[in-house]
Formats: sequence, structure tokens, C-alpha cells
Amino acid sequence: MDKLFFDGFMPLLRIMVAVPIVYVAVIVFVRMSGKRTTGQMNGFDWIVTVAMGSLVASAISSRSVPLADGLFAIALMLLLQFLVTGAVRRSARLARLVKSEPRLLVRNGRCLPDALAAERMTEGEILSAVRGQGVASMDDVAAVVLETDATISVIPRTMHKNDSPLAVLNDVVGENGEMLSRQ
Repeated sequence: MDKLFFDGFMPLLRIMVAVPIVYVAVIVFVRMSGKRTTGQMNGFDWIVTVAMGSLVASAISSRSVPLADGLFAIALMLLLQFLVTGAVRRSARLARLVKSEPRLLVRNGRCLPDALAAERMTEGEILSAVRGQGVASMDDVAAVVLETDATISVIPRTMHKNDSPLAVLNDVVGENGEMLSRQ
């Protein structure tokens, strides 16, 4: 019980040395791994970020994890993310395993109940997204898509003057679970 609040100066010294080193290393590693590491995240990126947080915490505060081991683990995690995201770009099959696909939630101003249920979303969330885009009526909405990073894209009917506004949906999962480009 006597070490509950203070365990001596050595652990504090270790933290004082580890924090700046880990801080600088994480900045360097993230810069090397690219913008994707800190951009809007899909599920895969979120998992890597959570794991990174755990590794950073261990490297800073765990006496049983040497600093070099923590830094190596962080670098290895980012290297794996870099390699997997590169492989995902080259393989549609791997992309389907690692990442979710965009999902059509509204078509021609009408909510798709099965799609909303599959994505655990409500009509209220859709209406909020539509309002957030300054669209006054669902009749003015060509489509609403739940993107892979969980953002909601609202495509107004007037988005494209010479083209169908639904032309931008060729990689989106439609009402029947098929890609819209195949329909």
C-alpha cells in the first residue's frame, strides 16, 4: 500500500526520459507512414490507432517493457499498416476482407429500411446529415451513402447538371447487397 501513490524517483525519471523519446518517435513514424494514419478512419485504421495508443502507453509507463521494445513495436505496427494498406490497394479480395464498403442508405429521397437496419442507423440520423448539407427536402436528395470511414455523404439531385447524380455511386453497395456498378 505504501507504493500506491509514490514508488520512488526512478520510475518518474524513466517516464521523464521515455515520454519525449516516444513522442518524437511517434511523430516521425506517423509522418513516415503518411496522412492516412491520421485521417478519417475506417475500422481497420481505428484498430491500428487503438493498438498504437496501447503500445505508446506501455513504452512510457511499463517498467517491464524496455523503451527500445516499445519503439520497435510501434514502428512494426505502422509498417504492418503500411504493407496491408498497400496490399489492399492491389487486391480487391483483400480489400473486402479488411475494409467495409460504402453503403447506399437513401435512393431518390427514400430511405432504404433494410440498409438502415444493417448499418444500425436511424432515419433521424439521415435527416440530420441531409440538413447538415443544407438540403431542404428529402425530395432534393438523389442518394445518401454511409462511407467506409463512417461519414455520411449526401448527394443532392442538383449535384451534376449533365450527368445522373447517381453516377458517383459505382463502388457502393446497393439495396440488394450488390455493387451498384453491377446493377
